[in-house]
Amino acid sequence: MADQIRRIKACLNGQRDPAEHPAVPVTPAELAAAAAAAVAAGAEAVHLHPRGGDRRESLRAADVGAAVAAVRAACPQTPVGVTTGLWVTGDPRTRRDEVTAWAGLGQEQRPDFASVNIGEAGWEVLVETLADAGISAEAGVWSMADAETLGETEPASPWLRIMVELMDVTGAEAARQAGEILEQLDLAYVTAPILLHGADRSCWPLITEAGRRGLATRVGLEDVLVGPAGEPVADNAELVRLAVAAWDAAAVR
Repeated sequence: MADQIRRIKACLNGQRDPAEHPAVPVTPAELAAAAAAAVAAGAEAVHLHPRGGDRRESLRAADVGAAVAAVRAACPQTPVGVTTGLWVTGDPRTRRDEVTAWAGLGQEQRPDFASVNIGEAGWEVLVETLADAGISAEAGVWSMADAETLGETEPASPWLRIMVELMDVTGAEAARQAGEILEQLDLAYVTAPILLHGADRSCWPLITEAGRRGLATRVGLEDVLVGPAGEPVADNAELVRLAVAAWDAAAVR
């Protein structure tokens, strides 16, 4: 599956609310439509944050299954991933219990992969829980400390990929921090594929940096609400088209 992530993963909604941008998808039907449009625009995988009936983020099996099944029906050949952010449940035990229930989902409802933030309590148990359910894990590395922890720990199963994630820092600083973290991962002999991305101010600079380094990246309304010049964008699909162009432009230099 890692080979399918050549350039762009679409992150459709994250913690965003439609009040922040009207095209933020929430319901399974909205997520499916957004995913199909993003894949048509060039995304090679999708990542989403399922919602419950109250429109809040949810890790409950029924909510995850409904969102994944809708997206998979709309994009049958595209890997589908979900969050496991600790903020969704508020504590590691509840998160573990809710993710454990994913093993009972049918194949069409079960995510292909899930993100696991190394800086969150209980991440090692979470990787084991996902492996038991047949779901691959991608590591979220947000800092040098996360990179060092990753290099010192043997996961329950091989990482699908490592996401180096730098949030809302300036372009030059984002590239500098990314370089340091990537060097640390290299020194630690971390061999899983790397995906480099940012959010808000760091989003577009790190898409360019990913292209320059030949690394996968991601984009979507989870990460940014405007284009590379600060221009308004219609939806996730437009962000994907802009990201493909930015990645390609940096890659051919």
